[in-house]
Amino acid sequence: MTDDFRNYRRWFYAAAIYNLVWSVAVIVFPGTLLRIADMSATGVEPLVQVIGMMVGVYAYGYYLLAREPNRYCGLIWIAIAGKTLGPVGFIHAAFTGALPLKFGWICVFNDVIWWPMFWRFALKYAREPLSVPSDGSATNK
Repeated sequence: MTDDFRNYRRWFYAAAIYNLVWSVAVIVFPGTLLRIADMSATGVEPLVQVIGMMVGVYAYGYYLLAREPNRYCGLIWIAIAGKTLGPVGFIHAAFTGALPLKFGWICVFNDVIWWPMFWRFALKYAREPLSVPSDGSATNK
């Protein structure tokens, strides 16, 4: 039996672990993220922690995708939306002066590096419902 999803599983497990670690770090140490991004706004720590909680929810989605990619393939569109809207929001905030350009590095690691594999999976497996033959390999209908 071949696993058509083997490479994708690795990426989704990596995304789950990355998001979980990032989430916990930002929730427990919100000031560290603000210092890395050269931000010193008072009172924003709770907002940073809320973002951390949302990232933690994505971690669970990536875990589900890694475990059963054929069953949860539709979640990739939510992942792509989040990984696209984050950088779009950053670009707007940077151009209006709301966020420093240095904050962009966070988008690179949290969002942009995942685009190629996520889009590859989405276009190959999540465009149409999948049929799963008895041998376990996935094919599009």
